[in-house]
Amino acid sequence: MSDVTFLPPPCEPCDPPGYAVLALPPEIDFCNATGLLPLIMAAVDHRSDGLRVLVLDLTATRFMDSQGVRLLDRVRRRLPTRTRLRVVAAPKGVPSRILELSGLRRDVPVYDSLTEALLPESGAADGPGSGAGSGSTA
Repeated sequence: MSDVTFLPPPCEPCDPPGYAVLALPPEIDFCNATGLLPLIMAAVDHRSDGLRVLVLDLTATRFMDSQGVRLLDRVRRRLPTRTRLRVVAAPKGVPSRILELSGLRRDVPVYDSLTEALLPESGAADGPGSGAGSGSTA
């Protein structure tokens, strides 16, 4: 149970310059969401030397409730102005569906894979249409 509340350290050697990737735990709910926020923000503060994109990887997350949505929204709102948030979620997974149902996908780009999320921005705005979910049905 205790391993659910800890994030692995950022993968700095493999992250592109200006990017930080944080893998989130298998479950995000009322038991651990509040404790995850300071861990995520500490990682952001640690990388404040030019962090342009924070990628939260939910590919290992099998369960997420409204507290997970609230966590992502709080992270998005607390990021420095120059830092963008991207999320990676398996297209058919619970987190992807929860993000779609909650409407957070409109505010935070969600990608099918980490490879897609780490691609540099093109000239277009970095938005939810650049990732997964455009073909899902409600």
